[in-house]
Amino acid sequence: MGPYEGGYAPEYSAAPEYATAPEYSAAPEAAPAAPQSEDPPTIELGPPVPDAVPEVHFPYPQPEPGEAPGPLYVIGDVHGYLDELLAALHQQGLIDDDGHWAAGRSRVWFLGDFTDRGPDGIGVINLVMQLAAEAAAAGGYCRALMGNHELLFLGAARYGDEPVQSTAGTASFLAAWRLNGGQQHDLERLEQHHISWLSRLPAIAIEDGHLLLHSDTTAYLEYGQSIAEVNDAVHVVLADEGIDEWWDCFRKFTKRFAFRGQSGPLAVHELLDAYGGYRVVHGHSPIPYLTGVDQADDAPPHVPGPYIYADELAIAMDGGVTMEGRLLVARLPLN
Repeated sequence: MGPYEGGYAPEYSAAPEYATAPEYSAAPEAAPAAPQSEDPPTIELGPPVPDAVPEVHFPYPQPEPGEAPGPLYVIGDVHGYLDELLAALHQQGLIDDDGHWAAGRSRVWFLGDFTDRGPDGIGVINLVMQLAAEAAAAGGYCRALMGNHELLFLGAARYGDEPVQSTAGTASFLAAWRLNGGQQHDLERLEQHHISWLSRLPAIAIEDGHLLLHSDTTAYLEYGQSIAEVNDAVHVVLADEGIDEWWDCFRKFTKRFAFRGQSGPLAVHELLDAYGGYRVVHGHSPIPYLTGVDQADDAPPHVPGPYIYADELAIAMDGGVTMEGRLLVARLPLN
């Protein structure tokens, strides 16, 4: 565990997440609880983004001379909630009534975790693949990052119950996947074209000065000192490194809370100094869990939008859809 990592705690689920190894079960440092009130707790969104925006970076084909790039959107963890995703995309004007791309030259990034916990992970993957093709035809693009649940899902499909080295003793990808929300019908519907597409997803990207990650961890630094090095290293692991290396990669990207607390800004700066950008945007840790806001009378958490924290250096995008929160879609920069 890196010097800025918080301990791992389970998400809102009856089964503890990644309970096969003790490093996943340590409780995080307690965050200050919000004052109790009769209304659902409201999460402080943080201050607005500064007016100064760094030079725009285009990892994809440049717009025509004089043509501005399309607006940039990021989407938090979906976890199989296809209907909620369709509603959120439609509300933002990114898709039409029939679920097809309607955003022209817009740039869209999913931050990972398409499957597990929710009812239709394969349906979510199919939609994102469809939108990627339709966006490219319209002059925009729809891209996605690899989340820790992609690593887990692909590992379950490839290795099944094959034993893996774990500090908790005998473990397997399939057992860990089932413990952490894996849906058997998703595994049964997984096809080779899904596996090929998921296996090629990048782990990290940068857009308009926003460093896009799935997990709020500094573990990315263990795979390289540039975005290209990190993505290449993860792809090598998935291609031919073996089950133990795959498990280690999955384990590292389940870490969370690195940007929380007094040392959080320093951890963000480690990533920004290595990979560029002026802000980190991530999913992985549900905002109510990240902030430590208690639920009142078992009411669903009130998540008004993305959460800006770590001295305005980090934006959290997991709205906690698996715990009756929200599936967040946000246009960047936030203001």
